[in-house]
Amino acid sequence: MDDSLDSKQKDLVLIVEDDERLANLTREYLETNGFRVAIEADGTHGVERIIELEPDIVILDLMLPGEDGLSICRRVRPQYAGPILMLTARTDDMDQVLGLEMGADDYVPKPVQPRVLLARMRALMRRSDQLESSNSGAARLTFNDLLIDSATREAWLSNERIDLTSAEFDLLWLLADNAGRVLTREEIFSALRGIKYDGQDRSIDVRVSRIRPKIGDDPNQPHRIKTVRSKGYLFVKDV
Repeated sequence: MDDSLDSKQKDLVLIVEDDERLANLTREYLETNGFRVAIEADGTHGVERIIELEPDIVILDLMLPGEDGLSICRRVRPQYAGPILMLTARTDDMDQVLGLEMGADDYVPKPVQPRVLLARMRALMRRSDQLESSNSGAARLTFNDLLIDSATREAWLSNERIDLTSAEFDLLWLLADNAGRVLTREEIFSALRGIKYDGQDRSIDVRVSRIRPKIGDDPNQPHRIKTVRSKGYLFVKDV
């Protein structure tokens, strides 16, 4: 399998997928759209390849030989901050939730439509670029004992560093940067995923539920990130 990476100017995509036909068709499509592409078919080597190549984005299948996509995502997250786009079963909502909990940034149901895959990839990468540009201003937000730093992309609670995935930090920063204002799910989806909210996607809700205990919020009676029924979420300035 030829994984030659001949141009340093193009973004590198790593496809972790054991379906050789699908992987190669996806590679051909992405290469015609200006990407460099590497393929890894064995889940056993997934974490190693991600760390070794440091791709601009990872397309990670859920079901793999050797080690499944959920495990790979969970293990690689402490060392890889780039976008991870997970491929999931079309009707298995639990796969999508688990993928997000393990640190995936987005998911696409299989079978994958190439144009949809490309659009979701570009949305994730555009978001990453925008966040890097905005972070050049090096801003910090402080709310009592909670500190959020956009330059280092880290947060601390009572001087203890909080373990956040890249996607969790993005959402926390977006909410905190708009403290005191209700953000609708439509606004959140547009800002973080570059797509319209379809009214059913639970990814934002999953991330909020994971962020709350990490920032000292009571999941049952949250005081920092409040759910506003039929609207979205409100990050409270002073609690």
